[in-house]
Amino acid sequence: MAPGLTHDGGHSPTKVGPRSKPTVYVLDSFNEKAIEHARTLFHVVLPGDEGFADWRQKASALLIRGSYLTAEDIASCPNLVAIGKHGVGIDRIDQSACSKRGIKICNTPGANARDVAELVLALSMTVARGIRSITTRQMTKPVPKETCNGITLYKKTLGVIGMGNIGRTVAEIFRGAFDAEVVALDVFMPDDAWPLIPHDRVQDVQEVIQRADVLSIHVPLTHETRNMISYKELRMMKPDAILINAARGGIVNEADLTKVLAEGHLWGAGLDCHEQEPPTLEKYGMLWANLNVVSTPHIGAATTQAQTASGMAAVNHLYNYLMGMQS
Repeated sequence: MAPGLTHDGGHSPTKVGPRSKPTVYVLDSFNEKAIEHARTLFHVVLPGDEGFADWRQKASALLIRGSYLTAEDIASCPNLVAIGKHGVGIDRIDQSACSKRGIKICNTPGANARDVAELVLALSMTVARGIRSITTRQMTKPVPKETCNGITLYKKTLGVIGMGNIGRTVAEIFRGAFDAEVVALDVFMPDDAWPLIPHDRVQDVQEVIQRADVLSIHVPLTHETRNMISYKELRMMKPDAILINAARGGIVNEADLTKVLAEGHLWGAGLDCHEQEPPTLEKYGMLWANLNVVSTPHIGAATTQAQTASGMAAVNHLYNYLMGMQS
């Protein structure tokens, strides 16, 4: 039986019988359908509800979306046994503190893969055709088409770093849309990954970087991946290549990217992830001065379908884990 599961209202961390609903404290806004579903499984305490302010002392289960949970936060939750995380990224949760306490983090890999992959396509095409440059100039005066230029993505090489659900879906889309060659790297996936997608599996990150016309990053932010793409790696890329980061800010060294683009290397970049989120003009003005940079505020999963799917999955994974502890 899971320790610390409480009856409705969460007045004391008592154990419950198998027919009792556990209580979950929801720290962030969630899709309405996901909350409705959660109410069928849990006693749900939302921000603003009576008793929510006591979540640190009473919570055995949390649902979060974008909140940070530091080691201090974890230490202040004596009854916490599990966290349901909306989305795949868990870098805002102190994983070490959770591991030491045996606190389970239930994220939702795959729930938004298609949505993020479609944004990768949108960013790639926008950068390739210079859409931001054209529309920006057009706001002040007519733009003769003779002054516009772009690159064709047909038959180009897609480099994928990270062969999980999103990386696989990006590869499928590029194969179908552009008959792209695919070069992929993942040190964790089995050798027989992607059996239905023609691709060249390589073991050296430099090879992916050097061969890619479009380099798309799909790895988590860890100590090992922070600054994975820095000045040296950016200069290894083809001079007319496109860099796409729809994974996490910090994997690409932003100062180095700004420098390389200012040097005239690379066609451009599409960024849905930044070290500062949401990104601001004060921090990214120099990067955004290059009109072949397209920057969005981490909207890969910002679709109704993705929000519903991720929210529902976070609720279900958390509930299934807690019920498994009781069995």
